[in-house]
Amino acid sequence: MSTTVQQHDLQGQKALVTGATSGIGRAIALHLAQNGAEVIVHGRDATRGMETVEAITTAGGRARFIAADLSNLADLQRVIEEAGDVDILVNNAGFSWFGATAELPTTTFDALFASNVRAAYFLVAAIAPGMVAKGKGSILNVSSMAASIGLAGSAAYGATKAALSAMTRAWAAEFSPSGVRVNAIAPGPVYTGGAAPERIEALGSTTLLKRAASVEEIAEVAGFLVSPRASYMTGAIIAADGGRTAV
Repeated sequence: MSTTVQQHDLQGQKALVTGATSGIGRAIALHLAQNGAEVIVHGRDATRGMETVEAITTAGGRARFIAADLSNLADLQRVIEEAGDVDILVNNAGFSWFGATAELPTTTFDALFASNVRAAYFLVAAIAPGMVAKGKGSILNVSSMAASIGLAGSAAYGATKAALSAMTRAWAAEFSPSGVRVNAIAPGPVYTGGAAPERIEALGSTTLLKRAASVEEIAEVAGFLVSPRASYMTGAIIAADGGRTAV
């Protein structure tokens, strides 16, 4: 599904989008650029990163790429330093693991939390104070429907996303009195090009709309939440899941 009419209401703003070289993150980066933001594209794969930057610049947007593994604390600090002051932070980077609880290695468990939770926490810790000083800014965390419903095989992954949702509410309480909005989007099943399409299709059939989403549909909601059009929204966890968590 293609994006709708662009609002161009992010002119003059700089956005850092983590995990922006594929899937939902890439779609969000493209969407924000189309709306006028200068986008810092983060990812681990330099080739895909430059392809994303090229897609943005070819369309007339502005972007640059930072390669880093956010589960590595030295890399995380480098991203913070290279990004500098940003107006919009989208915490999208992370990975998923699905399987029997007894089959999850402790190293993968720790990696899930380092990538999905710790990285977002310390990015906000470093970037939000600058937003507070300016009296404005927008932070968006990419959670998941797995944070609020029980899916067999998703205990650890769902826990990381539930942590993101909890941090969203706490950060809103901490930073929004100073003008910084903090929200989360909780997608349902999405065709990202990476996850097993048959599993996504099966999950999509369980939604009220009987299908999975495109990454562009998620990016539309994300773009709204970080924009001035959502100026009275903070501390919200917005479901974009085809109604899966509604009933």
